[in-house]
Amino acid sequence: MRGFKNHPYIPNSVPEVEAEMLKEIGMNSLDELHKNVPELLKLKKEMNLPEAFQSEYELRRHVERILDKNANCKKNLNFLGAGCWQHYVPAICDEINGKGEFLTAYGGEPYNDEGRFQSLFEYASMVAELVDMDVVNVPTMDWAQAAATTARMAQRITNRTTVLVPEIMDQEKLDVMKNYCESVIKFETVKCNAKGQLDLTDLKSKVNSDTVGVYFENPNYFGIIEENGEEISKIVHEAGGLSLVGIDPISLGVLAAPPSYGADIVCGDLQPLGIHMNYGGGQSGFMATKDDEKFVMEFPSRLFGIAPTTTPGEYGFGDVAYDRTSFGHHREHGKEYVGTQSALWGITAGVYLATMGPCGMYEIGQTIMQNAQYAAKKLSSIPNVKVNSFGSTFFKEFVVDFSSTGKTVSEINKELLNRNIFGGKDLSETFPALGQCALYCVTEIHTKEDIDTLVKEISDIVK
Repeated sequence: MRGFKNHPYIPNSVPEVEAEMLKEIGMNSLDELHKNVPELLKLKKEMNLPEAFQSEYELRRHVERILDKNANCKKNLNFLGAGCWQHYVPAICDEINGKGEFLTAYGGEPYNDEGRFQSLFEYASMVAELVDMDVVNVPTMDWAQAAATTARMAQRITNRTTVLVPEIMDQEKLDVMKNYCESVIKFETVKCNAKGQLDLTDLKSKVNSDTVGVYFENPNYFGIIEENGEEISKIVHEAGGLSLVGIDPISLGVLAAPPSYGADIVCGDLQPLGIHMNYGGGQSGFMATKDDEKFVMEFPSRLFGIAPTTTPGEYGFGDVAYDRTSFGHHREHGKEYVGTQSALWGITAGVYLATMGPCGMYEIGQTIMQNAQYAAKKLSSIPNVKVNSFGSTFFKEFVVDFSSTGKTVSEINKELLNRNIFGGKDLSETFPALGQCALYCVTEIHTKEDIDTLVKEISDIVK
């Protein structure tokens, strides 16, 4: 900060105050604060920075001009999902998570008196009811982290080393799971059949006495609903392993909850529940189990519970089995090392679920199913375009095959973007055997007009 007498955004930068503080600690200059830093690591020249703005207003104008370059879903129709989906966010979600005591708080204790423990207990209770489980953790950073921790929990319970996963899966999520679990778990792929569901014959051939469990998603990465969940759970249970299920929570208004087909641990992403799409954020994972000590004690993150206080009729909220976490008294003995949670998104998901209620969740699931079916039917009417060649029931997302159009997905998506439409996720690199296929997402936010516009533009592009 050479050359500045004082700075409006740096506290105590007035020279007189700075000098007084240095005198108090027995130093003559700020450079002495860094005397233990090796000279090799010190920058000996001025940083290549642009001239400073002369006012906060100028800075704001500059940032707004940069942000205006973004292509967003307010100006563009969006049919892109694949892990971050556009859903309607009720205004009350933003109102509550924008409250100062929630929005500005870190993961520590400063806002306990403002209802942190209770708000997260209420969130966990509603997610538990939605997934038909008893115990839900404070939110993780995203679904990938939740899935990785689900595998680690299962490994500690079974003391085995192999987790089976489907070949139809988000490869980025699988990479996170492999990275997080590499010291104790190896992952083995199970084939999928012509319907895009787990191949039971291949599954049976790979389940053995070293199987930690089978991790599968319902609906899966292609939006396909797994019809054989109960049989999958039975196969792995007979081998002494666990059934690990990843879910999109907004589907549970119309789909059966995983415990009904044998799930032991459920995980997923809270983003569909009242959380806007954000670049580099807005994801939030969860894990859920029954109230069984062998499962509960393997949660690495915090669990909030309710208990009576010493005052009759009064209840309080606090940590359950705190010493099980890396925050406890013996950090090196924690189940896993966990850090910052995405508590604000947990509170937001709680507000969403409380607003929607069971009937609202059913209605939104039904609307998504109807919209997606309409879109698939209209797209399949375009010459040389094939939709859902798997022939399976799907939720929200489905595969569109452009191989016979003579155009690549990349070319089609570029043309769509020129027409203010985000096309589906290009699957051609990750799943080359499918050819020129894209994963399209349709939710409750898409109107008939939106879908018809998409169909009209794609028809024009591929004709």
